[in-house]
Amino acid sequence: MTRLLFAKPRSASTLFQPDAELAAGLPRLRDCVRWVTSEFHLAGLHYGHGTDSAWDEAVALVLGALHLPWDVDPAVLDATLLPVERARIVALARKRITRREPLAYLLGEAFFAGLAFNVDKRVLIPRSPVAELVEDGFSAFFGDEPPARVLDLCTGSGCIGIATARYLPTCEVILTDVSQDALAVAKENITRHEVGDRVRAVGADVFDGLTGQRFELIVANPPYVDARDLATMPAEFRHEPEMALGAGRDGLDIVRRMLRDARHHLTDDGWLIVEVGNSDRHLEAAFPDVPFVWLEFERGGQGVFALSAAELDACAASFE
Repeated sequence: MTRLLFAKPRSASTLFQPDAELAAGLPRLRDCVRWVTSEFHLAGLHYGHGTDSAWDEAVALVLGALHLPWDVDPAVLDATLLPVERARIVALARKRITRREPLAYLLGEAFFAGLAFNVDKRVLIPRSPVAELVEDGFSAFFGDEPPARVLDLCTGSGCIGIATARYLPTCEVILTDVSQDALAVAKENITRHEVGDRVRAVGADVFDGLTGQRFELIVANPPYVDARDLATMPAEFRHEPEMALGAGRDGLDIVRRMLRDARHHLTDDGWLIVEVGNSDRHLEAAFPDVPFVWLEFERGGQGVFALSAAELDACAASFE
């Protein structure tokens, strides 16, 4: 006898209810986390700006709305929330779902290398695997003698360069971006982290404006999304500045300029480290004779290469 299999019906969203009614039914912190998780599952959101699941995103939203740290004592789950706190959580969850707006923009804050940074729609949300290199002080490249001068190209929020200054308290860091809006956010973060004595944010189009300056380390997370990926990105990414994402047909318009000119701004023992993400395949196809060193990360991530000054010298003809 043939058995008929039916899909299990999905529970209906509760978002049709007014915010006040929803908040009234969520007295404890754990109730809020459970409800937000359920609604995120139902909404089919995309996660890629610091979390990778509905649960993690819900925890981040609730803790962020309550100004609680990630490592808060789990006993706080049983805390009873004030009506205004519950209302804030419900309102944020509704915006996250209906607008598909990344949570970091809703909270005005994102974390990179364990540090908090101001973010808004003027800059990309920090999510680079380069954070692992920063936390390790780039020791694989410099050993016991950290770089004295670091250049963070296409800095956006300033997270890479500022975090580097925090982890390497003796280095000087220059942050550059072509976007004045991005530089304004980077300057906010310089102030937030109190590193203004060693970190400067300046306007520059890649290396334009840096004549004569040399660095032991140049690190960059530039625009690198190719035209096809840019056209098919989930809605959450469309809230980010397009000029910070797309870089031409193969995603390499900016990276080509970096490869061509980086050696003029590196010391003889310096390193260039650049994230190109999914455009790594385009880079290898475009420069088959260049010995890119592709870095591996414990927490995941791909498409970050390193080249020494000597390797840039040897491959100079390929970059012309």
